Amino acid sequence: MNYNATLKFAVVALLVALIGLSFKSIQASPTQAKLGQSQFSDISQTTELLESTDISDATIQHQTLVLGLGCFWGAEKRFEALPGVINVLSGYADGRGLKPTYREITKLKQKFNDDNFAEVIRVEYDQSVIATDTLIKLFYEMHDPTQKNRQGNDVGTQYRSTILYNSEQQADIATRLTKTFQQRLNEKAKGLIQTQIKPLDKFYPAEDYHQDYIARNPNGYCPDHSTGVTFEDSPLLAKKMTEPPAKVDNTGLLTGKQIVVIDAPNCPYCERFKEDVTNDYAGDIPLHFRLASQLDGLTISSPTFGTPTILFIEDGKERLGHMGYMSSDSFYKALGAFKLGDTEAFKVAFGKGTDNRFCKAYDKFKNTPPGVFIDSLSGAPLFDTSDRFNSGTGWLSFHSAIEDSVTYHEDNSFGMERTEVRAKITGIHLGHVFNDGPNGGKRYCINATVLDFVPRT
Repeated sequence: MNYNATLKFAVVALLVALIGLSFKSIQASPTQAKLGQSQFSDISQTTELLESTDISDATIQHQTLVLGLGCFWGAEKRFEALPGVINVLSGYADGRGLKPTYREITKLKQKFNDDNFAEVIRVEYDQSVIATDTLIKLFYEMHDPTQKNRQGNDVGTQYRSTILYNSEQQADIATRLTKTFQQRLNEKAKGLIQTQIKPLDKFYPAEDYHQDYIARNPNGYCPDHSTGVTFEDSPLLAKKMTEPPAKVDNTGLLTGKQIVVIDAPNCPYCERFKEDVTNDYAGDIPLHFRLASQLDGLTISSPTFGTPTILFIEDGKERLGHMGYMSSDSFYKALGAFKLGDTEAFKVAFGKGTDNRFCKAYDKFKNTPPGVFIDSLSGAPLFDTSDRFNSGTGWLSFHSAIEDSVTYHEDNSFGMERTEVRAKITGIHLGHVFNDGPNGGKRYCINATVLDFVPRT
């Protein structure tokens, strides 16, 4: 047998076998079932029917869509939370002439290079659960598409707004919704959409450390550059994230010292900050939660596009601000500086200082009515007057601390062997505990300047 004829026969036989296996596995639609059940006398008949059969995008439930809306960290987190989204990958696309790596695309010389790669996310989704329309609506509502080559403080061509489609159906949806959203922006006197809509050439996954970045990096913030403009039939999740919030009365924040936490829905850093810090806070400086759009009447100098942002305000003006998650230790040290200032109390609390004997705070607290001594920063109960006694030392003395309110630490400073006592929630230095109390018991020698007192009711 001629070699070429043999090779041709083998190839045709292999194609027939593969097509037969493929048809047996297809059960998704009547059209596909018909293909699987058909019998063909030769390969030409098979090819002819395949070419004439319309297997549209609608019959394929799992789709991918590549979106660029600024830094990919927050975008990845938000899209992953959507029902129907199977997986989200951070990566790079739509560039040429350089390597698709974070180090390369963020170089200063690339920031204004039109051929630079964009930071993007590849969204894999089940369109029987979440429609392409919904994803693109959320895309527009989650960021500011009127900004060119930037989102907030992130500036450069790598942060451009872009939709990179995989099918004509996705392209048609993107074009239609872009026109609709532009009309909505016009109604709110916003700018022109700068989003580029293009076919996807190739997607390059980002480095491993960029994947699930927010979940893997506990100290950070969630950026929010949304315009507040939504579609008339805005998806529920987008409404929660971007619809204009109800007006709030900030009159009470214009007098005295206040703490304001800028919060946002679906922000894991916000939830962690609440869990680690604010859920246990009971201090005498009021703490308020606001959205970034609810700061009317306040004079704020810190950027407010990231959440959480913690603001320490006095008489309506920011005195100290921090964007991003704060640990309990960091928060209370900032609060200490805000409340106590450059005082002896701050030096005691955070510098392990010691009150002067028989100081004013001691005289104030040595003969109070029944009640509880509390941490002056967190408001947490520390010592009860029922355990107080007069040691004659010039410092407040107690037989014991309230259960689970303090921690103990070895202290070998000044050539002495002592046990330091700290407040459990704030970590501030309270004093020391000795074994020379009445009847051989404990003596908690505590600095009065770091305490407040609440009488028993």
